[in-house]
Amino acid sequence: MNLSSGTKLSLSGLAAGIAGLIVQWIADPRKFSGFPPGIYFIAACGVLVVVLSRRWWAPVFAVLISLWIVFGGWAAGLLIPNFRSSNVGTVVGNALMTAGLLFAAVTGILAMRAARRARVSVPAG
Repeated sequence: MNLSSGTKLSLSGLAAGIAGLIVQWIADPRKFSGFPPGIYFIAACGVLVVVLSRRWWAPVFAVLISLWIVFGGWAAGLLIPNFRSSNVGTVVGNALMTAGLLFAAVTGILAMRAARRARVSVPAG
């Protein structure tokens, strides 16, 4: 499997997002009903990126899940209270998750842009 560096960076952002969720879960397991479901969604989108890596648009799954979790969490009023928590693990995990997912979104967009440009510049033959 030949992943572009941008796609690899985007996947590393997803991994950081998962790590942040695990830190939050360890810090306060009562916040989650069992295992954090976001981990399944992030991992599934990462798998889609890898499986469809021959397509220039494959990183879109990393972008979409990242923006859904970060902006959806913010819009739902869940993100900011986690940053203000008295539990250090919750704050650190939330910061790691948010930074990782935003990184995944930005690098995913850049990876798609670079792959699209490379695809357009290759002469048909």
